[in-house]
Amino acid sequence: MRFGLAILPEHPWSAAEAMWREAEAMGFDHAWTFDHITWAGLPETPWFGAVPTLAAAAAVTSRIKLGTFVSSPNNHHPVQFLREVLALDDISSGRFLLGIGSGGDLDSRITGEELALKDRVARFHEFTHLLDRLLSEERVSAAGRFYGARDVVTLPGPVRSPEGPRASAPNRVPLVIAANGPKSIRLAVDKGEGWMTYGGNVDTDEEWWGLVTTLSHAVDQALDAAGRERHTLSRYLNIDSAPTFSLSSVAAFEDAVGRAAELGFTDVITHWPRPAEPYRGVRETLDAVVSDVLPRWR
Repeated sequence: MRFGLAILPEHPWSAAEAMWREAEAMGFDHAWTFDHITWAGLPETPWFGAVPTLAAAAAVTSRIKLGTFVSSPNNHHPVQFLREVLALDDISSGRFLLGIGSGGDLDSRITGEELALKDRVARFHEFTHLLDRLLSEERVSAAGRFYGARDVVTLPGPVRSPEGPRASAPNRVPLVIAANGPKSIRLAVDKGEGWMTYGGNVDTDEEWWGLVTTLSHAVDQALDAAGRERHTLSRYLNIDSAPTFSLSSVAAFEDAVGRAAELGFTDVITHWPRPAEPYRGVRETLDAVVSDVLPRWR
């Protein structure tokens, strides 16, 4: 099992820098930040951009992987975003994980654009296909319903070398695709190095784990249908989308990790505890998880 820590971009860098350094020092495998214009969970809270935050985090760390949690068409155009992705991959020396999804409801309206849910999903699929091409090909032209690209030269390209079970895949920044619906799950299987899910919105933990179980089985079926080996897709679970915050206690965290492992997840992501909701918790629990739980699952 690999472990991730999400750090909300609500703090000025003078305060946030230490958190990113500590995430690496504590031994987390990856660290993430939210990529929103405004996050509906904290709509009145100060908020900073994900891309400059991750660039700064890359400059003060050396090992931990860094990711967007998640980027979306709500605030990015694939051609423009390509340059930011390549810069982050370069600054981090190939440690960048590109988490992408269809995006939140608030962000989908905040720029004045109103799209039905099915159109937002269609836009996300087009976004992903074009971004995949931009990250994989030397020159790209495209004309779609939502996006266009006119003879885009994609240099400098990725800074990493292929490794692991998908070494034959295009040498590009890995895509971690957030997906819950069947079409988007197929997209993750087709284009992603990783699949990510938050499960869904329900009232009880048991209901939530039921949703996660169903989604995990759907990914298995999609992989089998596509003829792709199951071990070639990393699986990321946002365990803090359950009604119980995973760092409410050491026992809650270990229970969540155990359930995730049984369902075949390779990675779990928790959140830096905050003094108030959401993710209300205490630093002592995080420290105990780092010292007592993480080593047993590696």
